[in-house]
This record gives sequence, C-alpha cells and structure tokens, in this order.
Amino acid sequence: MDPVIVVGAGPVGLSLSLALTRLGVPCIVLDESTGQEDTRPARTAVLRQDTAAFVGRLGCADTLESAGTRWTAWRTMRRRRLVERVAFAPQTTDGAAAPAAVSPVHLPQHALTRALRAALAHEKLAEVVTGSRLAALEQDEHGVSAQTRGPNATWWRGSYLIGCDGPRSTVRKLLDIRFPGRTAVERHAVAALRCELPWPGEALLHRSPPRHGGGPGNEVSARPLADGVWRLDWLLPPGRELVTPDALVARIRDSLAGWTTESPADTAGESGPDGGGAPARGRGHARLVPPYDLLDTGVHTVHHRLARRWRQGRAFLAGDAAHLLGALGTQGLDEGLRDAENLAWKLGLAWHHGASEVLLDSYQAERRGAVAARLRAADQALPLLRDGRSARWRTVLPGAVRGRSTLLTDGHLGRGPLGAPPVYARTPLAPPVTGGPAVETLPGAAVTDVPVTASDGSVVRLHDRLGKGLLAVLVAPGTGVWDRRHWQSAGLMPRLSDAVEALPMAAEILVTEAYPGAAAHSVLLVRPDGHLVTALSGVRPAEMAACADAVRGRAHGQEYDSESEYGSGHGAEYGKEYGQEATAGRGRRAEGVGGSMGAGSTVEAGSTVRARDEGAGAGGAGAGGPGAGGPGTGGAGVDGAGAAGRSEGVGSGEGGPGEAGPREGRPGEAGPREGGSGEAGRGEGRPGKTGPREGGSGEAGIKEDRPFAVDPVRTSMFHSEDD
Repeated sequence: MDPVIVVGAGPVGLSLSLALTRLGVPCIVLDESTGQEDTRPARTAVLRQDTAAFVGRLGCADTLESAGTRWTAWRTMRRRRLVERVAFAPQTTDGAAAPAAVSPVHLPQHALTRALRAALAHEKLAEVVTGSRLAALEQDEHGVSAQTRGPNATWWRGSYLIGCDGPRSTVRKLLDIRFPGRTAVERHAVAALRCELPWPGEALLHRSPPRHGGGPGNEVSARPLADGVWRLDWLLPPGRELVTPDALVARIRDSLAGWTTESPADTAGESGPDGGGAPARGRGHARLVPPYDLLDTGVHTVHHRLARRWRQGRAFLAGDAAHLLGALGTQGLDEGLRDAENLAWKLGLAWHHGASEVLLDSYQAERRGAVAARLRAADQALPLLRDGRSARWRTVLPGAVRGRSTLLTDGHLGRGPLGAPPVYARTPLAPPVTGGPAVETLPGAAVTDVPVTASDGSVVRLHDRLGKGLLAVLVAPGTGVWDRRHWQSAGLMPRLSDAVEALPMAAEILVTEAYPGAAAHSVLLVRPDGHLVTALSGVRPAEMAACADAVRGRAHGQEYDSESEYGSGHGAEYGKEYGQEATAGRGRRAEGVGGSMGAGSTVEAGSTVRARDEGAGAGGAGAGGPGAGGPGTGGAGVDGAGAAGRSEGVGSGEGGPGEAGPREGRPGEAGPREGGSGEAGRGEGRPGKTGPREGGSGEAGIKEDRPFAVDPVRTSMFHSEDD
C-alpha cells in the first residue's frame, strides 16, 4: 500500500508522521521550508498533561525536561490584590501528581519542532522532502496524487494525505474548503527576556495593573521558561495601532518596575545598565527596573476560524489548517496535537486492515466538535471580559470578580470549557454497551493517568502505554504485592487473557490497584488516544468484542454502511456559527428534505440531514426556514419518532410533517408545522403553518443530544475569509 503523505513539517505534521511510523505506516513529509528552525524564544508552546504525554511517547521526553519548565503555581492579580493562587503538585520520579493540579509544560516552539524533527530522522519508514511546495492534488478511490514544485518537483502517490500546512493551507484551498471565522479577536505584544521576578517559577496574570492605568482592558501575563527566561504578553487595545520598539521597551520597563518593591525617591537620578536598573516614573514616585536581557519580541494576533470540513475523500486537515484559536489562554498547538493523536491510530487501522467510512468520518465528528465547543466558549466569554460588561455582573452576581477571574484563567490552567481535555461523548465510535459500572471518567473522556502493571511485570503510567491498540485495564486491589507469576494465572486473569486474544483488534492487558470511582474487578477499555470506551463489571467477552468492533467503526461482525447510518458529514450540530454544512448525522437516513437547516447551512432535496436535536416530531420534517417549507420531495426528519419509535415519513406541500416542540436553542430555525405521518411513517403532509419557534425537537422526537450553551449577549459576528 502507498505511504501516507503529510503536507507540512511543523509540530503537528511531524508528530502525526512520528505517530504513524510507530504504527508501521510509512510516511512522506512534504516540507516547504529548508528544514532549519529559526530560534524565536518569544514563540512558545504550552502543553497540557495529555499532549505532553503524547509528545513524550514520540521520543521527545528529554526535550520537555531540558527545554521546558513546569510552573510551581499560577497567580491572578487585580491591581495590587491577589485574587487567586493555584499551586501545582510537584511531580515525583514516577510522574505521579494529582490530575487536577498538574502544571502544563512551557517551552519554546522551536525546541519542540527540532526535537520532533530529530526523532523523525531516525525513523526508517519516514522520508522528509524539504523545499517541496504543494501545487496540485488529485484523488481517486485508491489513493491521492500530489504534485510539488521546487528542487524536488515531482508527483507523489499516497494512500491518504493530511494537510498540516498552517493557516494559509494549500491543501485546504486545493480541496476548496472554506475557512470562516473571526479576524483579530485579540492582539498581544510579546517579549521574551531573562530576568528575576519576585515569584520565581510561578506564572502570573495581572489584570488592571496600576502602572498601566488600571483600566478594565489592561492585562499582562508573565510565564516562566527554562534558564531564567520569561515570556511577557500585553493585551493590546482593539485596532491596528503599530507597536514600535520604543513603545514595547516602555511596556517592559513599566511592568518590571511595577512588580518590584518601591525604591526611595532619591534614587530617581540614578542610572542603570542598558538592560535595566534605571528608574521608571509613575504617579509621583519612582520604582527601580530590575536588570533584564531582552531576547525576542513580537506582536501576536489571535484569529478564530474553523474549516467547514476536515475530511474530503482521502484527504484530511489538521492543526492550524483546520482551526485557529488562542484567545483567553486557549492553545491552538495543543488542539493540533490532539488532532494528530486522534487521526494517527485511525489511519493506522485503515492502512493495515482497511477502514469503514465511520472510522474515518469519526475524526471530523470528534475533533471538529471539540474545537467548535472551545471556540463557542471563548466567543461567549470574550464580550463579558473585554467589553466592560463585568460591571453588570457585579451589580447582580455576588463574587462576580472572582467569576471573571475564573473565566480568564480556565484556558491557561486547562480547566472548564476553555481548557479541559475534550470529551467525545457523541462519537460515532460509541459502543452498544450501556449501563456499565460508574467510574469518575465518562465514556469518551480522557482516562486518568494511574500507575499500571504491564504483562512483563513492569510498573508504568497508563499514559505511557497509549498509542498502539486498545488497552484492557483490570482494577484488582492488592495485586501490587503479589508476584506476577501468581496473579497472572489467578482470578479473572485467564478469562480476561482469552477475551483480549479474541478481540478483532490488537489490545494489551494492564492491571491497576485502583482507578477513581471504579469497583474491584472492573474492566476499563481504553482507546489508543487515551479516551475511555466503556467500563464493564468483570470480564464480558461478548461485550468487549462489541466494543472493539465499535472502536474500529464496524457493527459487531460487519461493517457499517456510512451513508445510511453515519453520514460523511457527521457533526452538523457542531459550530453552526463557523459555517458547518448541514449534512448527514447520526440516525436514520431521510428520504428527502423540505426547507433548510437554518442560517449558513443549505440542504438540497434528497440529501440526508441531521436535525439539530435529532428529532422532529412524529414522522418529523427536516427543519425549514421561517415561512414556507421546501417542496414536496421533503419529508422525513432524522430520528423522528412515531408510535413505533422511528419513522421515515415522506411529505409533500409547503410544510413538513410533525409538530415542533420547544427547546432551548437557536430561535427561528423553522416555523411550527402540522402534518400527518402514518404508523409506518408514510403519508402526505398538509401545508404547515409558519411562525417562529425555539429549537427543533418534536413531541415524540428521540433526543439524546448534549445541551448547547446559550450566549446571553448574542455576539457571534462571523465572516469568511472571502468577505
């Protein structure tokens, strides 16, 4: 089989290539650059626990320790008052730390890229072709052909192609995938400097610092790096005002002076070295600027964009080619590495064993949905935090200042909607098993990194065993003190071994003394990317096999029909503000559709549609616009329920069948309509009444959707790059 082509050699493209080669998949990396990374200390990466573990498994653990640093605490200040201080648990030699208190790893991005490139150079299955600019792309049912220009101009043939070529992605443009969103959401002046600050090892977010006027829009952060280096970020006012070198130096001196102790007034005439030491004036007194060594500066502009599709045939998008984010501490590189980890094991299965459309489509459904949720959370919080509307909070909500502080820091600390690891609760790969034992980790969420014992008797961390196949984790208290020769042949182990050997995909058995919330003898099935499939009470071979089949995108013993069960555009419920097209989703296929899905989403007659709430009433209709619905080829809404549960009614006339029920959602997607649907789901709909409604779930609609956050200020003003 042809190798996988990866376009782009940034951290996402390199990590994806490394993950694929570790799975035995050959890769060709088309690198437009010369292969040399510029040293930019002010351009840094913040890696959460899961992405740092992923990079460490790829052979970059030493770089994370030498070039990166873990913060000892995070402090939030407002004016001169400490609002919050979060202490991080120190990691022990075995990597143990409380999951909620693990510091991220902060390191220069060029150090990470160089480490990934060096690791890839040792892989025999990888070839990096520098000076290769993508010019053309062609697909057929067997693979992808890519033409490059430059010193290595030629045609390349691959089984799949992944565009990791950044915000101006050539792959995305050749695939004609739009990239709507918001431009210049935030602007920051950035500086990297070596100095000593009063809180060594602790990161700081300083709101309304007195030295900068104390206004609500003023904000500066200081985050430590290795070797006494700090990265400082100043939030700039809206607009395109140029930040001159003199203005940036003034910001540096003013901030450093504000963070040091006051000096006597008679030191105002003293001078210091060029890098610092001279007094900075303000409010009638002087403060001494500590010595510093300025290493790098820049201006960082944050955009929020989301590609409409992340998969088109055998081509995929990942990283900045698929999404842009970064406001309020959200990390675009973190999400890009999650893209790489999610896609790598799925392409590994596809390359070695063939893949169903369900498995390949699940990449977009899971990752695009997770990033869309992150963007929604940021876009809803920004007006409250940046437009001065927190004053309204303080008049009606006790403790609103602290609530505002939490919103500002969640993205930095990896918690809440802005920063917590994603949960793939609505994945197409969800198993048919339900009602298992309760554990603290929800199905689809990232598992806790507990100590586990491997089959060779070694004690490792659970995250260290990810990346290759399924993990079957047995919770067996007391086995830690047993000799491996005893517990491997005792109790549930022989039956568990037989069940794992019979699974339709590779799997490994691990044993742990305890897992949060899990009872003894529970078996946890974990995906290669570390997300929980399900938890079972004891060893259940049939259910384990069904779960493994679901993970690889197949029904138990057969492959899904992706068109009838899961459409290739799964995830229409995610990110409608960012231009997601309304395409097939989970549920039965509709015979036809009348009307449209709402703003920014068009549906042609005969296409398969997923209603926003997976239900459109008895014999439900595809949601129509306010007013007359589509013509009479329309009819069955997805997951509409009649007396027998589901129906696929075909209606004619101006309205679809089914009476809409209220829900909290986006108002005005369709007018309520009345129509008939027979017991078997067929009948001719009467012309429906038009009028506004809220949401789109019918009275008998089957609804298992997760709630959507409601923006209290309705600030979504999105446009595409073509506007």
